Amino acid sequence: MVTVLEECSLCSDRSRDTDTILVVEEPLEVIAFERTPYRGRYHVLHGVLSPIDGMGPEQLRIRELIGRCRGGGINEVIVATDPDIEGEATASYLRQTLSGLVPKVTRLAHGLPMGADIEFADHVTLKEAIEGRRVL
Repeated sequence: MVTVLEECSLCSDRSRDTDTILVVEEPLEVIAFERTPYRGRYHVLHGVLSPIDGMGPEQLRIRELIGRCRGGGINEVIVATDPDIEGEATASYLRQTLSGLVPKVTRLAHGLPMGADIEFADHVTLKEAIEGRRVL
């Protein structure tokens, strides 16, 4: 599943949804999403924006993502970067860059993991959990 080829077996699988792209930081993150009901396409950035580490947009596979979106047929890009400073900066950059190219750019919800004790959660996680709440 993890490959250095131009198009992996998941991307070449024509039975997958072609109108959604889920963007991840690293190739192994695709495996985690394959354990979910998600059956769209993926795009691996190979990192996140981090000026301290010399990682700008040119060092990531953002140009290729833009090309895929310009190719048409993409209705949603789901940004699945980590909920840390670099991941948030990358998500914000992608939102700005892709707006106008695709109808919808979304971000994964953040919150409490299964089995977590609320009393030990940090305030940012609790804030995200409240903001990302859903109707039962």
